[in-house]
Amino acid sequence: MRVATLDEVDAAVRGVVDQVAGLDPELRSRYAVERTVSCRVTDLQVVYAARLSEHGLSDVHREPAAKAQVRLRVASDDLLALAQGRLAVPTAWATGRLKVEASVLDLLKLRSLL
Repeated sequence: MRVATLDEVDAAVRGVVDQVAGLDPELRSRYAVERTVSCRVTDLQVVYAARLSEHGLSDVHREPAAKAQVRLRVASDDLLALAQGRLAVPTAWATGRLKVEASVLDLLKLRSLL
């Protein structure tokens, strides 16, 4: 497995932000609760932090010590595959390629968004 570049991962993160923004506003308002979110890209040792709300993902930035209510961990190539639709979130989660640390309620709400 190859390691994606930081530029590729930045583009994938922007793609995920756009995907969430493109969701039906009613769906987002029903399932997107105010949460801080972090995504650790394990093989690049980089962490992205953001705020999730009914308006989508905002304030996306790199923050090495992000403390978030919802924490994701994924390898760079898997993040690219998720962002490009080549890997489904449930499949990635079930096979351990995407790790999610969140409350049960947050997991249920996120499942409905993704």
